[in-house]
Amino acid sequence: MIIACPACTTRYVVPDSAIGVDGRTVRCAKCKHSWFQDGAEVEGVVASEAAAPPPPPPPAPPPSADDEKTARPGFGFSAKAADEAAPPAVERDAPDFDETPPPSYETAPAPAPVAEDYDDEDDYVSRFEHSPPFRPRRNMMKLWTWAAAIFAVLALGAVVAITQLGTPSWWPVDKPAFGQDQPDLELRFPPEAQSWRELENRTYLFSARIEVENTSRESRPLPPIQIVMLNEREDQVFTWIVQPPQAELAPGETITIDEASTQVPRNAVYADVGWAPL
Repeated sequence: MIIACPACTTRYVVPDSAIGVDGRTVRCAKCKHSWFQDGAEVEGVVASEAAAPPPPPPPAPPPSADDEKTARPGFGFSAKAADEAAPPAVERDAPDFDETPPPSYETAPAPAPVAEDYDDEDDYVSRFEHSPPFRPRRNMMKLWTWAAAIFAVLALGAVVAITQLGTPSWWPVDKPAFGQDQPDLELRFPPEAQSWRELENRTYLFSARIEVENTSRESRPLPPIQIVMLNEREDQVFTWIVQPPQAELAPGETITIDEASTQVPRNAVYADVGWAPL
């Protein structure tokens, strides 16, 4: 079959099997234009195969003298007319078969809305909006004054808390072993009244005697008493609190308190007594 380029009208002779019945995309070898070429009609192919070959044409009569004059240039038939009467030349080269599908022309995406189409005027901030040329400078003296005032308030609160509640247990400073002295109450802890004794269950019992006397002329409240056990290096290894049997002492009154404990460690060598810290 003969196909022609729709762009430059160049014609090509290609076999029917190259195009096929369904057609295919081809490209012109001269101008590189691509187009879809329809396939040959099936009915025409079947009819041409089924029809019998036509009889050979009769032999042509020899040309006469008039025909020779007509065929030669200069005898009533010009070269231009011969060119116009001749069929257009057919390219023998096969076209390029383009395997790529024809380009699809899709619509371009819609452009993004510009600032003028923004609906929410409250949230939109234009870069051309007026702004101050610089930010206000921070007053460093004012900041330091506020920091000093806050530190003074915290320090005063800490002093008041320690005065009222005492030093917390996690405080790294060593706390005193005993509480505040009671001038009108005399506390005695005689060494001869302190002793160790082994019990039947192989445990040791430490016993001690404490005497408290009110030397004033008025009744005095009797605070708790604390016993502290020390080792040979005079480090505290054990303490316990002793609650007095009565809440106060009358003027000149003396009480005796006997205490004992099996929880005192064996490395305890010395014992000391005083008022329990609040």
